[in-house]
Amino acid sequence: MTEPAPAAPGLPARLTVEQYFALVDQGVLEENDKVELLEGVVVAIASENLWHANGVRLAYEALRAAVGSRAYVDQQHCFVAGQMSVPEPDVTVLPGKLTDYFTHHPSSAHLVVEVADSSLVQERLTKAGIYSAAGIPEYWIVARQGDQVLVSTGPIPAERRYAMVRIARRGETITLAELPDVVVRVDDLLPPQA
Repeated sequence: MTEPAPAAPGLPARLTVEQYFALVDQGVLEENDKVELLEGVVVAIASENLWHANGVRLAYEALRAAVGSRAYVDQQHCFVAGQMSVPEPDVTVLPGKLTDYFTHHPSSAHLVVEVADSSLVQERLTKAGIYSAAGIPEYWIVARQGDQVLVSTGPIPAERRYAMVRIARRGETITLAELPDVVVRVDDLLPPQA
């Protein structure tokens, strides 16, 4: 489970995106620190277990193969989701191509994917609120619990929620809302059950 990172003396209780990125220049954070900014709070990213690592690999490979050159598929990098959040989604399908992001972090996406083992509650509550408020049209949670993918579409930014959440199970496929010619098999996203 993720927890707030230890606070440094003199920092505001809640940080903006600009203040967060400045923490490295100020020497408060090191570039290799495993943290993200959620709702203005610097949160430590939990150590990755094997199920999560394989889930990220599977989701990345499945989406990269299905999306092709229609968009850029990114893995575990900063995503600016409003003024107070910089999560590091497990997989993101971004408009355009890699070179579009050489000068700035992405702030819009066709799809954001989080792989959840012990972090399911955080992904369902905190991150769904962040991504819907940012207007991300589609958000998937590849969940170990239930061996399923939660597919959220129709963001309602003012309410910080998605209008539609459905469960996709093994044997089914998911069609991307923003790229309707892209279809992914649920079996290609979920690691094998132990």
